[in-house]
Order: sequence, then structure tokens, then C-alpha cells
Amino acid sequence: MQTPTLRGLALRTLLPAFPGVQPPEWARRLAREGIGGFALFGYNIADLEQVAALTAALRVERPDMIIATDEEGGDVTRLSYAHGSRYPGNAALGVVDDLALTRDVYRAIGADLAAVGITLDMAPSVDVNSADDNPAIGTRSFAADPTRVAAHGAAAVVGLQSAGVAACAKHFPGHGATEADSHVGLPVVDASEDLLWRRELPPFRAAIDAGVLAIMTAHVRVPALTGDLAATFSPDVLGRLLRKELGFTGAVVSDGLEMGGASDEIGVPEAAVRALLAGNDLLCFGGELPKYADVESIVEATVAAIVDAVHAGRLTRDRLEEAVARTDALSRPPTVRVDGVDPDLGLVAARRALRVEGTLPPALPEGLVIQLEPPAPVAVGEVPWGLATHVPGVETLRLLGEPLNVDAILARAEGRPLVLVSRDTHRHPHARALAEALSARHPAVVLVEMGWPAVWRPAGALAYVATYGSAPVNARAAAEILLG
Repeated sequence: MQTPTLRGLALRTLLPAFPGVQPPEWARRLAREGIGGFALFGYNIADLEQVAALTAALRVERPDMIIATDEEGGDVTRLSYAHGSRYPGNAALGVVDDLALTRDVYRAIGADLAAVGITLDMAPSVDVNSADDNPAIGTRSFAADPTRVAAHGAAAVVGLQSAGVAACAKHFPGHGATEADSHVGLPVVDASEDLLWRRELPPFRAAIDAGVLAIMTAHVRVPALTGDLAATFSPDVLGRLLRKELGFTGAVVSDGLEMGGASDEIGVPEAAVRALLAGNDLLCFGGELPKYADVESIVEATVAAIVDAVHAGRLTRDRLEEAVARTDALSRPPTVRVDGVDPDLGLVAARRALRVEGTLPPALPEGLVIQLEPPAPVAVGEVPWGLATHVPGVETLRLLGEPLNVDAILARAEGRPLVLVSRDTHRHPHARALAEALSARHPAVVLVEMGWPAVWRPAGALAYVATYGSAPVNARAAAEILLG
């Protein structure tokens, strides 16, 4: 066998994205040259037949390529980006707290991915959402309790991998205690190592014990461990903590290197070199394509930076060969066939997750539904959500911005129930203020919270409905009880 060149080894560590629903010629060429693989996002997927054809076209160029995506169910979906997931997300599964259900949902997700040729799912998120104001995780987390997150994270890993798709637990060493989004900056987890062992790390240990094949790093700074570095660039976090103390032997996958918390100040090529030096094996980037004028040029610049780092003595060939060896297990096309998935599995789970506080008003068909539109987190994107399509015949308005005219809304809703629909209402001052003002002045306000249900409640509201996610199945479950 011919000895791989440095360029060949550098390529094998890369997992970039590309635009469009068909692979461009440069992606096909790099596949022939041996690139590690590609990550697919919502902009790559029109329907299931199309994405199966896309993955097949890439595998014509290289059969053992990694093809990855973020399919968490619930709010973060790529396969169903155009219309929303048919499975509830982690928060809903966590509140139901049925490990068999979590395993079955993730096995179904794995079956969906395997059917279209995807080998690696960047899921589950095993972050413990200990901060109510977390803009990056929220309903992507199973719970705020480390024990519950650990149990459900392990069940999710088993479910996915039983369908022949590699799972990737994220975001190590934990993104749940932050109040900033690593897509736009470098959040800080100000916790002692002792607290990390009690709160953030048990879910990762459980995922490792369950046999997870990959773990994704977090672009968060943990001063007790990383100093001024992001965890992605910390040899102490990835070498001592993850490899030695937790005993993980699989592939370490970086979170997107184009994210603000990784490369805003240094660029993607240098971020890739530092990530490899710290112990990452597979380097993901490109999810935020609008940042690039030319994705191919970023890929080539990254390859060149890695090769130059070897020539300069910063990076060793042995480190590259180690990284390539660890990612091989993620590149094999799925061979497991899953039959008999219940098509109503996701809806049943969403119904079980629903929680109602207070008393629901009668006669919703004569009511008014107002959907507030706080900005979606970057990881979620513009996936359709809300109640409108699930309450036919009910007057529904969408409020897309400010100012919000409380008097006009009250006049329109006079004498009938008023249902507010929102996500993470407590985190968005204008949405929260509107909910509080309307609840104080209208006798029959229901808030349907489709994000993370924090401790805040609008005083005076008649009822508070928590769906624990905004997927279509969550919305349908809420609509069912509202319509009686």
C-alpha cells in the first residue's frame, strides 16, 4: 500500500460542508483524493430521495467516506429542515423519563439516517441545561439533572448505534451552564473541576460506558481547566480529562470551526491546526456557509495550514495518522436494517411530554392565537414551528417584531380565549413583557411555551402549557388538548 502523503492525511481529518442539494465538482474531487467526509445541513436537503442520491453520488467517488449530520430530533433537525421533525427533542424525552422510549426514538432516528446513507449523527446532546437562560442548548438537553441526562444520553447512544449509525455525544466538557452561544462568541463555564465532575461530566461518562463512537468538543472556556483557551483547543481537557480520566478511545470531533467561539480571531485554518494539536481527530466546519465567499478555498487553505504545521514542527505526522485511524470507524456505510418503526412513535412521545399548569379555557375554536417570533438559535435555524397548521379554523396572528400594541391585541381578543405561543419566552424581554401585560389585563390567557420552561410564569395567566420543544409533533400534542 502506498504511504499517504501529508496532504492525504490532512484531508482525511476534515469534515467540511458544501452548498446545494448536489455535491459540487470540487467536493467530488476531494472525495476522490480521500477527504474524511462531509457534513450535511438543512440547505443540502430537499427530501429523502434527494439526500439518498446525494450520499450515493459521494460514495461513487469514495465508498468509505464519513457523511454526517446533526439530527437530534425536536428543534434541531436536518433531514426535516423544511417542515420540522416527526420526533420530539431531548427535553420532551427527559420529562417523560422513559428510557425505553428514548432508546426507541433514537433507534428510529438512526433508521431514518441509515436509509439515506448517513454514517455519523452529531447527537445526542448530553449537556446538562443548568442555566435557564442558556441560548445554545435549552430543549436540546434532556434535563437540568445530571443523573437524568446521563441515563437518557446513554439510551440515545444505544438506540442510534443499534441502527448502524455512529453517535456523537456533545458538547464536551459541557455547554449547559452557559448564558452565551458559542456560534457568536466564547462562552465561559465558571465551575470548579469538582463541580464539573458532579454536574457536566456524568453524562459523558455514561455515553462512554454505552460505547459511544465519537464525542464532540465545545467552544467554551472553562477557566479551571482551560485558562483562556476554548475546550476545543485544550490538550488538558481532551488529553488528560477525556482520554485518560474518562477513558475514551473513540474519535474526538470538533464543533464547527467557523463558529465565533473557535475562529473569529484566528480563522478556520489556524483553528484546525490548534484543534489537531489539542487532540481532535475530525474537524467539522462549514455549517454557517454565509460566512464564506468560497468554501473550496477555505478547505484548501486548511489543508495547507495543516501540512505547513507539520513542516514547521508544530504538528507531527504521528498525530495525523492517529487522528485518521480513530475516525475510520465512522466512515463505514450503515449495514443494519431497522424494520417495524411505529410511525406514531414521535407523536405518542410528544403527548406524554405535555405538561399543563392551571385551567384551560373552553371554546378555543372561537379564540385568538398569537404566535410570538423570538429569533431562533443558530443551531436550530429557520425550521417551521408553531400552532397555526394544527388549529385549522382558529384565527392566528404572527407578531414578527416591535412595537407590540397591547391595547389592539386586547380589543381583538375581547370576549374570547387568548393563546400566546412562544419559545424561551423568559429570555426575550419583549415577548416576556407582552405575555405579562396581556395576562394582567385579559381573563383567559394561555401561554404555550414551546422552548425551555424556566421558573418564570406570567402572573394572571389562566394556564401555562409546556411542550418541551417546537417540533410539529409537540405542536400537534398541544393543539389536541387546546381543542379538547
